[in-house]
Amino acid sequence: MVGVWVVLGVLVLGGIAGAVLQARNGRIRAAKAKQERRELPAPVAEALDPDAAVTLVQISTTFCAPCRHTKAVLEPLAARTDGLRHVELDVTNQPEVAQALGVLRTPTTLAFSPAGKELLRISGVPKGSAVLEALDEHLSGSGTRPTQ
Repeated sequence: MVGVWVVLGVLVLGGIAGAVLQARNGRIRAAKAKQERRELPAPVAEALDPDAAVTLVQISTTFCAPCRHTKAVLEPLAARTDGLRHVELDVTNQPEVAQALGVLRTPTTLAFSPAGKELLRISGVPKGSAVLEALDEHLSGSGTRPTQ
């Protein structure tokens, strides 16, 4: 009888953990004030586009299936949105980059201004419409608009 209770307990805890992870997937958070002032790692600084209002830097790893889904959402979004650029950065062999950015999971997408200020970060696979909504003030402030 004790074994049945243990199995039920594990199933309940697993279900709760799964629900929490699902709720956090694709969540967009504004950048923290302390993150705005730190120096960017060289690969990230080199990826920033001074001509784009916002550069989305997707932190990925080689064997990350959700990373491919994130790229499939963000790449076409950037292609059809003026002022938005998407760059995928594979940190499999350079974990110090992820550590310097405070990235604990992949995919994580960071939005940067041309000056290198972090605007927001997204953990997991984002929804394109939510990304555009979150970046609206940064994209519309530069005179850019999504194209259809």
